[in-house]
Amino acid sequence: MTAAVIRKSRLQNLLEGFALTALFQSFPNFAAASLMLKLAGNHDLVGDPGVAVFVISASLLHAALASTLGARFPSLCKTVYEPLFFDGRLSLSDKIMEWRTQPTASLQLVTIVMMLSVLAMVFASMG
Repeated sequence: MTAAVIRKSRLQNLLEGFALTALFQSFPNFAAASLMLKLAGNHDLVGDPGVAVFVISASLLHAALASTLGARFPSLCKTVYEPLFFDGRLSLSDKIMEWRTQPTASLQLVTIVMMLSVLAMVFASMG
């Protein structure tokens, strides 16, 4: 963390937290879910922008709910709400750096990478 205290507006801090939640916690899960649907033979989302619309809208809705409910009920939302993303004292890069160094975030990232790798391998082998 930098020595100087960063001054940012409450709105900017909320937008940063929302964006980080959507990008790092919501998006990978819904991208994997859409890939699993395709592998399972669901053709409702295939061939049109339906997959992108599903993943983006579900990620934004999930991030909005996690951001709102997580701040109010941290014990219930501990797996979907990251308080570091909403720390107004940290810059955007410091928020990401602090989050990455936590053991749970590291485990989340490794799990997502492995899950997407396996799904991509299965999808590619289907022909």
